[in-house]
Amino acid sequence: MPELPEVETVCQGLNHTTLNQEIRGGDVLLPRTIAYPFSIEDFLAGLQGTTLFRWHRRGKYLLGELHTSESQAAGWLGVHLRMTGQLRCLSSSEALQKHTRVRLFLSGDQELRFVDQRTFGQIWWVPPDRSVEQVISGLQQLGPEPFSESFSSEYLRQQLLHRRRPIKNALLDQTIVAGLGNIYADEALFLSRIHPECHCTQLKQKQIERLRGAILEVLQSSLDVGGTTFSTFQNVQGINGNYGKAAWVYGRGGEACRVCGTLIQRLRMAGRSAHFCPQCQQ
Repeated sequence: MPELPEVETVCQGLNHTTLNQEIRGGDVLLPRTIAYPFSIEDFLAGLQGTTLFRWHRRGKYLLGELHTSESQAAGWLGVHLRMTGQLRCLSSSEALQKHTRVRLFLSGDQELRFVDQRTFGQIWWVPPDRSVEQVISGLQQLGPEPFSESFSSEYLRQQLLHRRRPIKNALLDQTIVAGLGNIYADEALFLSRIHPECHCTQLKQKQIERLRGAILEVLQSSLDVGGTTFSTFQNVQGINGNYGKAAWVYGRGGEACRVCGTLIQRLRMAGRSAHFCPQCQQ
């Protein structure tokens, strides 16, 4: 699933390619992709004639701020990529890609297409008379953004203090920190020298401070190279992310640790993979 760096990369791309473009219509090829409103006709009617004013990211959600031609608020276009979703901004003359689920027709003979192989992705139109959190309920549960002032070492310590579960599982909890997922949790735990099975209650203050710093470091490193492509992720121009080439442990099971040479191990935790170095992370 795309995580914060991948979703932020898409957000930045959308802000470069779609701003001030009018949505002139659309076509929903897979109705269950639309999470709200429940009528496809209402979804398309709500978007038609609005202009994409600015894109925002919250956790792993993309939120397109919509305006009318008179610069009045016209609601929101919400997107969650889930496992394999892609947003592509293309010329209308481009051949339709396999797994295209939704098309939005923009001014200037452009299209914003939602491509989703595994069909878990969702799209919402939030009417202007409702808050985005009311309609996209998942936003209500999100913890602070990693780069925000709220995500301090003391905040993280308080969140982990009484949680009797492995730290790897806790880092995947979006109520603790928004946008972090499997890839960057593994990477941050490696840089902070913490074993993924270490229980939250066992962590010392210094370890938590290192962990917070490592989370910011790996997220920024990935943002700098456009995210990670291990399966289907691409930005709005169809370009892969490059962080995977420099990953410390994620996806490198059986390969030598870049620091000590010990073979990277992989284990299953709560149905997810965890990659770690048994020498560096004891």
